[in-house]
Amino acid sequence: MSPLSGAARSVLPEDADAALLIGRVWDGETAGPRVVAVSGNTVFDLNRLAPTVAALMELPDPAAAVRSALLDPTLAEPRWAVADVVNASLQGDHTRTRLLAPIDLQVIKACGVTFVDSMIERVIEERCAGDAGRAAEVRELVGRALGGSLADLRPGSAEAAEAKRVLVAEGLWSQYLEVGIGPDPEVFTKAPVLSSVGLGDGIGIPAFSSWNNPEPELVLIATAGGRVVGATLGNDVNLRDVEGRSALLLGKAKDNNASSALGPFIRLFDGTFTLETLRDEEILLRVDGPDGYLLEGRNSVARISRPFEELVAATHGKHHQYPDGFALFTGTLFAPTQDRDEPGQGFTHKHGDVVTIRSRHLGALVNTVGPCEELPEWTFGLRRLFEYLAGQGQGARA
Repeated sequence: MSPLSGAARSVLPEDADAALLIGRVWDGETAGPRVVAVSGNTVFDLNRLAPTVAALMELPDPAAAVRSALLDPTLAEPRWAVADVVNASLQGDHTRTRLLAPIDLQVIKACGVTFVDSMIERVIEERCAGDAGRAAEVRELVGRALGGSLADLRPGSAEAAEAKRVLVAEGLWSQYLEVGIGPDPEVFTKAPVLSSVGLGDGIGIPAFSSWNNPEPELVLIATAGGRVVGATLGNDVNLRDVEGRSALLLGKAKDNNASSALGPFIRLFDGTFTLETLRDEEILLRVDGPDGYLLEGRNSVARISRPFEELVAATHGKHHQYPDGFALFTGTLFAPTQDRDEPGQGFTHKHGDVVTIRSRHLGALVNTVGPCEELPEWTFGLRRLFEYLAGQGQGARA
């Protein structure tokens, strides 16, 4: 197998040798997706262990099962070099084996307004009615009124209820403040099953949006029983002008062609990497524009306003089940206010922007922005997956 290239090392976690990384690749030989694991400089085909990532996550101990399989060539076949797969992915070469989003049958859910800073930006979007030109003026108005006094509020607490009473009296209450400091978090369905893109793929901005941004997020991977067994990185691409006009346009703002990116891999929890590890994770964002523009940002997970357990409980329980598990975007602290072109217009994407979302324990997710209408259409859905698995003699095990 080829040694790790600089590009391959750049997308793997800093402690890649200790990480248990699961993903999916498109295999040109069988013309379909394969469940894989990374060990050293090799990508192992795990389809004999589990034909889908969802099935793998439902094993009693996914981490132990994968570690055992990597020692058994009848369950884990060494088929590709990590360097070759990563390079093909970053180059957008669809003629070679490349990475896909690392989930398959899981429902893609997302939490919004889980950080005070981004909550205030949502209030600004709403007050601007999606007009980026008014953002600076409204930001100053809202900032004076709030004065940072919401930063330490525990959502749903008596103090939060009192803050709500004061804000209503001042005419500043918002639906975003309701989910930001109220008793119930915002949880919505981000994208259809199998529609997310992976490392190196284009991410889409539709032609009807002129004010938009990336959202670098930690994404939890949960089983059908709601047990979190791993995590990955995600880009919850956001259309600020659309959602700002009305929260009822959330679906139009969030769910478009290539608007959900996940990867590069799922890192499974084991003895050294757990949910506790992620509570202080720093997720870094970098946008390199074709015009030489550079934007850098940070999503400090430690500043999240609700614990992971509360977000998972709001998503799954007696009120809602996900028999194939779910991936849960946990929200972002990052909300870009830096002007890109005209003063006061703030940030918005341009076609050709390279977006890199990186963290110490999860690696780097890299995608390039393009128009939704021109990016590859989503054509491989559930029917094609089931046909492929049946052809591989694995349909009953999906």
